[in-house]
Amino acid sequence: MKYIFLNLKRFDIPRALGGVNSIAMPGEWAGHIVSSVKAELGKYAGTAEFAMFFPEAHILPAKAAGFSGLHIGCQGVFGRDVAAGGNFGAFTTLRTAKSMRALGCDCTIIGHCEERAYLNGLADTFGGSREAVNSILNTETVSALDAGLKVLYCVGETFEEHGRVEQVLKKQLDEGLSGVERSGVIIAYEPLWAIGPGRPTPTAAEIRSIVRYIKSVAECPVVYGGGLKESNAEMIASIPELDGGLIALTRFQGEIGFYPEEYLRIVEKYLGCADTSAHIA
Repeated sequence: MKYIFLNLKRFDIPRALGGVNSIAMPGEWAGHIVSSVKAELGKYAGTAEFAMFFPEAHILPAKAAGFSGLHIGCQGVFGRDVAAGGNFGAFTTLRTAKSMRALGCDCTIIGHCEERAYLNGLADTFGGSREAVNSILNTETVSALDAGLKVLYCVGETFEEHGRVEQVLKKQLDEGLSGVERSGVIIAYEPLWAIGPGRPTPTAAEIRSIVRYIKSVAECPVVYGGGLKESNAEMIASIPELDGGLIALTRFQGEIGFYPEEYLRIVEKYLGCADTSAHIA
């Protein structure tokens, strides 16, 4: 079984406001995406599981347009939540795991490099310690699992950390997943040093070695979180230790953004090359 995740970030913002959305009005955006891909994704029943992480306002439209083979998720949760006989819901501005579960989510992404960068930036700005970041992510992971959400937990190293990658990843895994039930967790490996225009591309051998190490520490499925794209889908599929990938932008030149038809081409190319456990229906 392969796992293909889609992180739609804030791709709902129209170009007139500085965003990258030109495919549908914000109110119709999530439904348009799901409706555009569900017929094709249905062909892979039994071969792959699909999940999409939507900005919060788009979860209900995505669910309404969804189908049985698609998991709808949110983009992170707070580390505390409501409890019977305890906090009744005093979490103004905060996205709790149980509130997302109540909307119909069944998964979330935690520890994405953008979340880690934000938390690290807060620590740097206000004189705190970056040592707390993995502990914060651990509270989020625990809350998500307690609410019945599966977790895509992201780990990765910067360029400066690349020479001690195993040490960095072990800390992120040991502290971020401390005390959690691993059966509800999938790991996304994000090589931060390779993400972005003009950055070097990790080789299949590099990725394979690191994924083997992650699995030896975490004993969870691992997907490539550095961006599954049409240009690298065949290479990512050639790494047997990888269990899938994370897609975000589909177009990186011209009118950059996410386009459903391009997403389907990535899925088709990846799964067409990957060694899956069942034949496509």
